[in-house]
Amino acid sequence: MLYAICNLSIVPLRAEPSDKSELVSQVLYGEFFKVLEQRKSWSKIRLAFDTYEGWIDNKQYQEISESDYQELNDQVPVLSKDLIEFVHDEEQNLHTVPMGAVLNGVNLLQHKFDGKTISSQQGKDSLLNTAFLYLNAPYLWGGKTPFGIDCSGFTQMVYLLNGYLLKRDASQQAMQGQALSFIEESEPGDLAFFDNAEGDIIHVGIIMENNYIIHAHGKVRIDRLDHSGIYNAEKNKHTHKLRVIKKIV
Repeated sequence: MLYAICNLSIVPLRAEPSDKSELVSQVLYGEFFKVLEQRKSWSKIRLAFDTYEGWIDNKQYQEISESDYQELNDQVPVLSKDLIEFVHDEEQNLHTVPMGAVLNGVNLLQHKFDGKTISSQQGKDSLLNTAFLYLNAPYLWGGKTPFGIDCSGFTQMVYLLNGYLLKRDASQQAMQGQALSFIEESEPGDLAFFDNAEGDIIHVGIIMENNYIIHAHGKVRIDRLDHSGIYNAEKNKHTHKLRVIKKIV
């Protein structure tokens, strides 16, 4: 078994070993993983953080030892707190890192970081403050950063930056936490999930006060939430059908 760490800012994680394949997620700087299969140009990996799997270009990671992997896995994640920051190498070259980059492995990568970090679990009231940092970020299928993010990447990163683990996809996140019967039982920071005509969970957002929700749909935006689902006042219609509300924290 090979082990590795992401040494670049934002790396595509793809469904198949091809640059033309679907972007299923992104690997951020400092995230570490197991290499399940290595081919000439691509490797299938499993991220340590959420066990998500996909294909990554062999030129876009650095191998580490099993002991380094285990040591990183045993540590509380230290994350970059600002929208964009930098690490620098021994030659003083700058490398950008996005909010949520993992900094536990900077020494392994022979980098230095001087910016703001977060590593402790925050109170539930901090979730929305973090969510607002992503406001107006463009929607990107598979994205996990303020420069492009999808609905479940948004909720996962907001929770991660506050010390809580969510799975990667909305359907996986919907399996976590405690289900609530009514919107009135929810608190700001709880998650609302939405399904399609076939009953599949396809969307998720973070509940705010006074029946509002912040979610990634075209961009990270704020809309009304009622018992039917998400109501977009600009379009004067419901855009998502409510399936379940979950309390994670």
